[in-house]
Amino acid sequence: MNKMSIIEKALQKTAVFKQNAENNVNNVQHTVTENIAPLVTPAIEDVIKVVAPKLTAQNIKTTNTIQINWAKLIAAGFISPEQTNSQLSEEYRIIKRPLVSNALNGKSKGIARANLILVTSSLPGEGKTFSAINLAISIANERDKQVLLIDADVAKPSVSKLFDIKNGPGLIEYLEGGVNDLSEIILQTDIEGLRVIPAGKRHGYSTELLASNKMQELSMELSERYNDRIVIFDSPPLLAATQGEVLASMVGQVVLVIEADQTQQNDVMESIRKLKNCDVVLALLNKTRNNFNLNYYGYGNYGN
Repeated sequence: MNKMSIIEKALQKTAVFKQNAENNVNNVQHTVTENIAPLVTPAIEDVIKVVAPKLTAQNIKTTNTIQINWAKLIAAGFISPEQTNSQLSEEYRIIKRPLVSNALNGKSKGIARANLILVTSSLPGEGKTFSAINLAISIANERDKQVLLIDADVAKPSVSKLFDIKNGPGLIEYLEGGVNDLSEIILQTDIEGLRVIPAGKRHGYSTELLASNKMQELSMELSERYNDRIVIFDSPPLLAATQGEVLASMVGQVVLVIEADQTQQNDVMESIRKLKNCDVVLALLNKTRNNFNLNYYGYGNYGN
């Protein structure tokens, strides 16, 4: 009788153990996706019990990529990778030559942070974003060049708008500490050599954020750690906001876009005074109606 009691108790424990094991397996199976679950058979339940938690815990890092709407940009007058022989493409080849030369040989020329280029204007509407995007595309079209285009006009993020970047963090989130890793805000485009950092959300203290130590550290990192990459900032206009002047102090080169026959000379001279401490300031004459031949740059040096 005692022996039977021991056997019965053992069988009862075995039954309880089996029931618990089945419950554990069922619980694990619920964590497996519906696509995987139909493939599970009782013969591999023990394997799933070990593997399934690892599958659900995996953090799959996806590449942040945007597809540029080239039809939209071309309709707005921008250059494209396919339009390599247009007059506008050739003009931007001419415009980029001194900038790229300075970026690659900045140290020998005594230019600090030469690979950081700020594109700005005196007033809104002169074509600074148009110039920044075309310059970025033109440089990125070169096989050995990497370009990072940063939408730093955080009050009016035109680069983000033209590239249809609507959601996700950007420069502002990084500067205020909402994003810790710079790679989280860098978007790859369908041009292999071109990446973009969007402006991010609107912020009441954007000037303070752009003037912060973290922005200073970012500019130094982009200059020193990524010195093989050309970084282009689309900046707010110098006379319309204070952010442009703040950003200009952090870069090695400034392109001042001037609207032909519209921008007043005193506005241009006031902008140049704001840029007096910059190593290199270049002026780009935009929207000219004159039919210059391509040997005329529409481009002058106002730098030190």
